[in-house]
Amino acid sequence: MFTDSHCHLTFPDLIASLPQIRQAMADAHVDGALCICTTLEEFPQVHQLALQYDNFWASVGVHPDNEGVTEPTVDALVQLGSLPRVVAIGETGLDYYRLGERSLSDMHWQRERFRTHILAAQALKKPLVIHTRSASDDTLGILREGGETGSDGSAGGVFHCFTESKEVARQALDMGFYISFSGILTFKTAQDLRDVATWVPMDRLLIETDSPYLAPVPFRGKTNTPAFVPYVAQQLAALRNCSIETIGETTSRNFNQLFRGVYS
Repeated sequence: MFTDSHCHLTFPDLIASLPQIRQAMADAHVDGALCICTTLEEFPQVHQLALQYDNFWASVGVHPDNEGVTEPTVDALVQLGSLPRVVAIGETGLDYYRLGERSLSDMHWQRERFRTHILAAQALKKPLVIHTRSASDDTLGILREGGETGSDGSAGGVFHCFTESKEVARQALDMGFYISFSGILTFKTAQDLRDVATWVPMDRLLIETDSPYLAPVPFRGKTNTPAFVPYVAQQLAALRNCSIETIGETTSRNFNQLFRGVYS
């Protein structure tokens, strides 16, 4: 019934407990999960999960926060993104949250890395998994600059773990992107985000855990797993005055649509 559209199962907090996590997913009616890649060094392990289990899929990409790792090229991303069960490019985007003493101009390497992912996604005709934090204007601007306008040739994709404003959501939707909500939606301080989640069209909604991070209430502060994604669905159902089954079925259908019929 439920699909976790974004999780990090190769992270140490989770990979050591994978059998128990998979059983918990089954018990919670979580039918599938997209395992997200954050470095090229990590990709073989992420890909192996997708090859080993028929309800896991993989992405390939380098997270904008990661420095001192192998820098992706378009050719490398296209090659790895063409492998079986790799359904998305990313996690990619921009993150200006931890600038420290650096200026925005110093982050040109992030912007170039983002452009590389966009070109690879367009070449493969596979969706982008977008991370944006304290950088929404540049994120949207680079997507537009790269031709991501929802027209032919666009890769499309999803703004994952959405925490931005309604206006950012509107612009992303206008460009053809989906919006994914995480356990943050259940936090007491997240009323503005709940307002956005109430507004996003049902046919563009996704749910995720971003595990092992951001466990939803009542598990906040604990290690998150895909088995907790129904709690995000439960919050959405309350906001939209519908059943949790409706949210589960709708978001799974949206996942299948975005990621080109993975459930078929």
